[in-house]
Amino acid sequence: MGKTQVIVGLGSCGIAAGAGKVYDKIRAIREVEKLDFELKKTSCVGMCFREPLVEVIDDTGHYIYGEVNEARAVELLDRHVVNHEVIRDYVVHTDLFATPDDSFFRGQVKIALRNCGQIDPESIEEARAKGAYKAIAMIAGKGLTPEQVIQEVLDSGIRGRGGGGFPTGMKWRFAFNNKADKKYVICNADEGDPGAFMDRSLLEGDPHAVLEGMIIAGYAIGASEGVIYCRAEYPLALKRLDIAIGQARKNGFLGTDVAGIKGFNFDLYVKEGAGAFVCGEETALMASVEGKRGMPTKRPPFPAESGLWKKPTNINNVETYGNIPWIILNGAAAYAAYGTEKSKGTKVFALAGKIKNGGLVEVPMGITINDIIYKLGGGIKGNKQFKAVQLGGPSGGCIPAYLGETIVDYDSVNATGAIMGSGGMVVMDETTCMVDMARFFLDFTQKESCGKCTFCRIGTKRMLEILERICSGDGHEGDIEMLGELAHQIKDSSLCGLGQTAPNPVLTTIKYFRDEYEAHINQKKCPAKVCKNLLTYEIIPEACTGCMVCAKKCPVEAITGNKKEVHFIHQDKCIKCGDCYSRCKFEAIRLI
Repeated sequence: MGKTQVIVGLGSCGIAAGAGKVYDKIRAIREVEKLDFELKKTSCVGMCFREPLVEVIDDTGHYIYGEVNEARAVELLDRHVVNHEVIRDYVVHTDLFATPDDSFFRGQVKIALRNCGQIDPESIEEARAKGAYKAIAMIAGKGLTPEQVIQEVLDSGIRGRGGGGFPTGMKWRFAFNNKADKKYVICNADEGDPGAFMDRSLLEGDPHAVLEGMIIAGYAIGASEGVIYCRAEYPLALKRLDIAIGQARKNGFLGTDVAGIKGFNFDLYVKEGAGAFVCGEETALMASVEGKRGMPTKRPPFPAESGLWKKPTNINNVETYGNIPWIILNGAAAYAAYGTEKSKGTKVFALAGKIKNGGLVEVPMGITINDIIYKLGGGIKGNKQFKAVQLGGPSGGCIPAYLGETIVDYDSVNATGAIMGSGGMVVMDETTCMVDMARFFLDFTQKESCGKCTFCRIGTKRMLEILERICSGDGHEGDIEMLGELAHQIKDSSLCGLGQTAPNPVLTTIKYFRDEYEAHINQKKCPAKVCKNLLTYEIIPEACTGCMVCAKKCPVEAITGNKKEVHFIHQDKCIKCGDCYSRCKFEAIRLI
């Protein structure tokens, strides 16, 4: 095989966990001790829960080591690289023996993420060695017409991975049929859902796949210019995009006669967004590109008819474009072999929340929610009870645990009241208050509303006020009905997808967890013991030793009692800070 390779995962998740320091430590040791190995960088392989990750490839195989800090990096170089001893206790993945984390990879099918964690994302040579730009070269070599390319995308059955699920090939055909003199291709990389990081990881890990997908789209619809709209909060993705664009241009994949196709002139640039969630909506996005305030406009006309600068425009998200080169190279039938009848291919999900294996997975459509959470995600942290999953981000909905056998495809997820969205999965356990969770997501969408539509601007504010009142213990009869009435008015009267879907978390939590709303309103209790104003701290007489720690630490002197005697909490003074509960070593304080 040649020289041993040591590869450090330097995606955002790895860097946040300390991978940059690990890389610098390994590089310093190599220089000082004159060690003979190749030090390389890659991106996230999806195992965010084991970062920082360091992979060693030698004559015996490849080994991914997890949770590598600076001290462990020193040990890894000494034992594995120098003395050729595999440190089995640190290995989280290898093809040579089983590890406890093997289930994370088992069941995944990587198409969009095929090269993430496999290449240096800043090297076009490594990307091309893994197949980058072979699809556009094949189109050029075989002389495939735009119509043939579009038909292949149609036959694959791929639907937009940004959340809407509109057939990608059909969208391309609409733009192709418009014979305007100028057309645009836009990549929507304005990922802003709490707990979602699919697009960021793909841009950081394999930017050339996204560029090639856009180039193919440009050829198919007859566009000459492309725009990647990426939020400025993704500095590493932006850096690697800029590098990749420069490399693609230098190698003849952007500019004039792209990939040798005479007359196909296509170039693109990056537009940094200011972080407005509403700019994920395509008309608001285009307004932002044009230098206007990001606010949606009425459709029709749709972008394929009149989009950016009033010219025909095709908009897809990062993941959609990332799939396109694979489909062209491997054929529509190969892609359509995965998934369900109406939802073909694979889908990338970001696992976050109360789950053991938080990270990024790519699975075939048709897998169940339970399989994702338990087989890939490892189950619930602390072995607590799975309660619900928020699917589709703030615009999605809460799916309860008893619907865990729901298959993941567009129609099945929509039937629950949630949406597929771009692929964020926030997992909740028994300690999650569903009313508070609905309040959290509505607070996000209310703040992100552009304010153009009255029902969205004011209606979400009124809904949020009701939820805050319920969580604070001031809910009253009729609140649940009022939430439902407002929700439907907002959905029916809002112009764009943000307003039309903003009430989803509230509607689904009322649908599946109405008993929690009623407990908050009627009993003034939070079953999950989350809502502060609805909690009561009480000393258990038989467990209290009279150590006086709680009394000394109480900030408002609400606890009285003599030393070695049972103490008492005065509820009229208690501010429910929980300090006594967390400090008691004898578990003598209960929460009711």
